[in-house]
Amino acid sequence: MTEKFTIGTRGSDLALWQANYVKGELERLNPDCDFEIRIIKTTGDEVLDVSLSKIGDKGLFTRQIENELLSESIDLAVHSLKDLQTEQPDGLTIGAVCKRETPNDVFISRAGGSIDDLPPGARVATGSLRRRSQLLHYRPDLKIEEIRGNVPTRLKKFDGSELDGMILAYAGLHRLGFGDRVDQLIPFDVMLPAVGQGAVAIEIRDGDERTANIVGGLNDQTTNLCITAERSFLRKLEGGCQVPIGAMAILDGSSLKLEGMVGSLDGSVVYRECIVGEASEAGSLGIRLAEILIERGARQVLDQTRADVSVDVHAGRSNIVSDL
Repeated sequence: MTEKFTIGTRGSDLALWQANYVKGELERLNPDCDFEIRIIKTTGDEVLDVSLSKIGDKGLFTRQIENELLSESIDLAVHSLKDLQTEQPDGLTIGAVCKRETPNDVFISRAGGSIDDLPPGARVATGSLRRRSQLLHYRPDLKIEEIRGNVPTRLKKFDGSELDGMILAYAGLHRLGFGDRVDQLIPFDVMLPAVGQGAVAIEIRDGDERTANIVGGLNDQTTNLCITAERSFLRKLEGGCQVPIGAMAILDGSSLKLEGMVGSLDGSVVYRECIVGEASEAGSLGIRLAEILIERGARQVLDQTRADVSVDVHAGRSNIVSDL
């Protein structure tokens, strides 16, 4: 008898690409099983005209899907890893992490060229505080404009505007066939990506060995070690999309290099460090890097950022959006 599995996902173009990619790989590895996709709307999908800072950032793009998973309405869920909280809800676990796409952010230019080619005072769109902080640290003369929406929506808004540039994640553009829009792959020394950027996670019920065995074949060990370090770093800092935090882990044999940053909203203060350790201690490496930045003063910067965001929320300003 054919085993059937239901995959839960958001309905955006990128989410569906990811879900269909996972479905195709699972069908390839498990030809005797039947897989179907079920679209589930999340809070982040339904509230499109309100800043995410007004509704919080925990589980905005995952909570409803996770509820369906816990109720056993679906068997597994496919997420952009950076949308997942660093602590899984009780009863859920990450069953597999697919091989990571290029994790860099990219610059899309009105006139062509790189960030360095922008004239003084140029207007650049990004809804991410992480990108805003690092961009202003690198080019404090730039003017940052808010933009929200999925990848096609942001491209359409940009094309219809007078903005000089926009920053997005490479992975989303590439997966949706918009790679030709990239003018610059932003190097890590200018901008560290979001934790887990470019990786796709498969979430399952804890203890569901049937599904765990099915999805386990998609787990990429290199990616898993890297994101373990990055997520441990973020967890220790108690971060989310409402604070400027970036990280990038690179595996080289048995050695793991982890670089992380914490910055102020205006980019005037950025704490950034890099450490190297054993890959087998990926989680501990993330904690250690976070502690180093905290000792340097990162905690005060994060506390001030949260206070500033709170003021913006109560003033009705809308400046915090998804880190896509």
